[in-house]
Amino acid sequence: MVKIMYEPSNTLVIHDVVKVQLDDLLRERIMPAGTMPLYWCTGILFSFQSPPMVEEIVKEYINGKIHWMEVHYTEMKEYSEVLSLDDQHYGGTMKIRVIDTSKSPLHNDFIKWLKTNRNL
Repeated sequence: MVKIMYEPSNTLVIHDVVKVQLDDLLRERIMPAGTMPLYWCTGILFSFQSPPMVEEIVKEYINGKIHWMEVHYTEMKEYSEVLSLDDQHYGGTMKIRVIDTSKSPLHNDFIKWLKTNRNL
């Protein structure tokens, strides 16, 4: 039988945090091939950018240390699984999927930190 181990991350290093308007957060998830999802956790809608998985970052990741280079967020009290952005620049209405990560210990700890350190 295969041994299965659960080793959650023990450190999250956030290099930059920026509060943005909802429309700007939605626009940043629109890519030429479609849209990227956003994350929602206990009243905060956010995205994050991870660094390239170079050897040093992979070693840290394996040892439980995650890096988020930049986090963009806005307050959104109620969860919605899809958000729409009506913008003629993109040829009409774009739909962006939202993933509810409120059961993630990592995301919950991040949101608690954000609310404490950003006076939300």
